[in-house]
Amino acid sequence: MSDYGVGAAPEGLLPWSWAEERLAASRNFWLVTVTGDGRPHAMPIWGVWMPERERFGFSCAPTARKVRNLAANPRVVVMGEDTVNVVSIEGTAERLDEQGADRMARAWFAKYIDEPGFDDEEAAVGFVMAAAAYEVTPERAFGLIEEPDQFAERATRWVWE
Repeated sequence: MSDYGVGAAPEGLLPWSWAEERLAASRNFWLVTVTGDGRPHAMPIWGVWMPERERFGFSCAPTARKVRNLAANPRVVVMGEDTVNVVSIEGTAERLDEQGADRMARAWFAKYIDEPGFDDEEAAVGFVMAAAAYEVTPERAFGLIEEPDQFAERATRWVWE
C-alpha cells in the first residue's frame, strides 16, 4: 500500500485485538457475495465474530440470493458498520451442519439478546436454525483508521495460512 503512504515497517501496525474489538461491537455488517456470473452482491446482515474459533457467523433465509451466490462461489467479504475504524475480512463461507449452526446461533443470541423480539434464547436459536447458517473462515483481513494522521501509520493486513 505504498501508493497510499503506508510504510513497510511494522511499527504502529494495529494488533488483531483491535480488529476483534470492532467485530464484536459491530451490530450490523456488510456481506459481499458474488453471483455465478461474477456480479457482486452486497447486503447488510447481523452476524457474530466468534474469537475462540476465529470465525464469523451469520444466517439468512434459505431462499436468499446470498445462499444461491454462496453455492456458486463461497468467497466473501465481511465488513463492520464503522467506516472510520474499518475492519474488512476476506474469506470463504461454509454452510453449517446442525451442530455448527446451534453453536453459532447461541453466540448470535448472546450478542443480540437486547434486540426487540430476541429475549427468548430457544426462540432466537430456533429462528437461526430454521435459516441457512454460515461460518466465514478468514483468509486475510484489513484494518484501517480513516483519519489523515493515522491511515499511513496504522493500515494493517492480517493473513491466515
